[in-house]
Amino acid sequence: MRLYAIGDIHGQLDLLKAAHQRIFDDGGPDAVIAHVGDLIDRGPDSRGVVEYLMQGQRAGRPWIVTRGNHDRFLPAFLNSPDWIDPGLSSGQHWVDHPGLGAAATLRSYGVDPDQPRDALLRDARAAVPADHARFLAALPLWYLHPLALVVHAGVRPGVDLQNQAEGDLVWIRQGFLDSDADHGTLVVHGHTALEAPRLYRNRLNLDGGAAYGRPLSAAVIEQGAVHLLTDSGRHLMRVD
Repeated sequence: MRLYAIGDIHGQLDLLKAAHQRIFDDGGPDAVIAHVGDLIDRGPDSRGVVEYLMQGQRAGRPWIVTRGNHDRFLPAFLNSPDWIDPGLSSGQHWVDHPGLGAAATLRSYGVDPDQPRDALLRDARAAVPADHARFLAALPLWYLHPLALVVHAGVRPGVDLQNQAEGDLVWIRQGFLDSDADHGTLVVHGHTALEAPRLYRNRLNLDGGAAYGRPLSAAVIEQGAVHLLTDSGRHLMRVD
């Protein structure tokens, strides 16, 4: 039994396709692949990423895509344009925050981000396919596999999975990253960008910083071992 997992994508379609190819080379075209979320923002082709993953699922590929905090922004803007994610410590709106990457996402849909809010909303509603917005809004918050729990940011230690708050699942850092608690299974997550993926005793962080020009991480999880997949093959990850 094995599970493949991919870190935060952030609009990097070419990197996503390359990561998938490394997985196909290792496990074949029908490999079960879980994605930790953050499909959109910052990178150049958020639209392409969403469409590619949707097409794969429609074609019957066993691809699981969990919801990241960034995946909430676009559908929320289209449906509730004044909504500000309570997880943002800055209190800034998605389209106003300079570091969230809204401009890149909007451009990928052919929308000029440098226009008044009313015009921006009108153009975005016209340009973003309704099925893209529905897809992002309906992404599951977690995926439980016999080998791991896949979730975007992490979990609140000691809280049953069914009772976890969405805000924690897509935003948590403090209380999870610094915890050595046994979560009952390996937690595979992203959200907190590192220079490279790292394996800990109770979790695997796959956000290697693809949003910032670094590779998109792909790993294979098997009983008792985790390997990072690179162009040169498998590399055993050791517990940090």
